[in-house]
Amino acid sequence: MEGCGEEEQVKLLGAAVSPFTARVRMALALKGIHYEFIEEDIHNKSELLLKSNPVHKKIPVLIHSGKSVCESMIIVQYIEEAWGNKAPNLMPKDPYDRAIARFWVAFIEDKFAQSVLGVFNGQGEQQQKAAEESVANFLLLEEALSGKAYFGGDEIGLVDISLGGLLVFIKMLEKVTNLMLIDAERMPVLSAWVDRFSEADGVKDVLPDRAKIFEFISGWRAKLT
Repeated sequence: MEGCGEEEQVKLLGAAVSPFTARVRMALALKGIHYEFIEEDIHNKSELLLKSNPVHKKIPVLIHSGKSVCESMIIVQYIEEAWGNKAPNLMPKDPYDRAIARFWVAFIEDKFAQSVLGVFNGQGEQQQKAAEESVANFLLLEEALSGKAYFGGDEIGLVDISLGGLLVFIKMLEKVTNLMLIDAERMPVLSAWVDRFSEADGVKDVLPDRAKIFEFISGWRAKLT
C-alpha cells in the first residue's frame, strides 16, 4: 500500500524481490498504513540507506517521522507497537502468548533459516543434510500450527509474517534443487497454511515475484558448480 495520508511521514527503503522487505510490507498493508516505498539498488546503495542504517547498510529500513528502524522483524514489532490501535493485532496481548510468538520468530530467524540457507548454498551430502534439517524444522512448525488457521490464531500474526516472508524463496528453492521441503502428506496443516497465507489480503500483493526469485536462485546455484 503506497501513497500519502495520515502516516505521510512513513517511508520504507527496500527491494520488491526481498523476502525481508516483504515482511515489512505485509505488516504495513495488514495495518492499513500508507507509506512511501523507495526501491533500493543493493549494488548501488543510496545515501539515504547508508545514513539510515550505518551499522549493517542493509534493507529494509523503516523511516517514521525521521527516525530509522532496521531489521525486518524488529520493524514488524515496531509497527505493532507504534500503531497498536489499528487492527489486526500482529502480536498477542497476553505476555505469555507474546513470549511464545517471539520464541518461534527467533527459531525461524536462527535454526530454521540456517537449515534453508544450507540447502541454498550446499552441494551433495552437505545439501542433503541441510534439506533433512529443514524438513525436521518444518515438522516442528507443523506441530506448532496444529489446530489453528494461522500461527497468530484466527488472524495473521508475527510468526506468520516471519515465515511467510520467506515462502516464495522456499518454494522456488524447492523448484531449483528438486528437493521437497514442505511435504503436503507429512505437513497437511502447514501446506494448507501456505495456500491460505499466500492468498490473504495484505499478503498476496506484496509477495516477491516468483520468476525473479527463481532466476536469482538458479544463478546463484550455477556459480556453485
